[in-house]
Amino acid sequence: MLQPIVLFVTLLLYSIIVSQSFSYIISQRQVQQAMDGEAYLQFRKLTDRLFQQRYRPVMYAGLLSNLALVMVSALSADKWVLISATTAFFALVADAMVTVKGNLPINAIINQWTEETLPTDWQQYRRRWLQVYSIRQVLSIVGYCSLLAAAVFGRL
Repeated sequence: MLQPIVLFVTLLLYSIIVSQSFSYIISQRQVQQAMDGEAYLQFRKLTDRLFQQRYRPVMYAGLLSNLALVMVSALSADKWVLISATTAFFALVADAMVTVKGNLPINAIINQWTEETLPTDWQQYRRRWLQVYSIRQVLSIVGYCSLLAAAVFGRL
């Protein structure tokens, strides 16, 4: 009975994490690309400040619950759930690493700008941020789909 509970919690947390990816697919990427420099700067700064406060605890909880799912699944007879949970865990770890090595350094640079110091090449930073985030989108969607496959096709 423990495995379905841990899978449910992990799916719930992963749903929150992957919702950002789906939001970017639906509209956020295009919205950011349509902004001028000042609007983009204001958007990034506000988003970064608010998002970091709320995203980190969800990401940490997602990593912990996913790791718990891998451990519980290792004791189960259903190796499909173990493979799916392990895939999702590594996708989430990779997402976190890409965030730390890619998006966070760009955010730090952007957060130093003001409207008066906005560089002429600010669009290059926006493009690079979105490129790095695209990698994270693929990772989070693959991990989430892997967990969904475990829930649908696994013998819980």
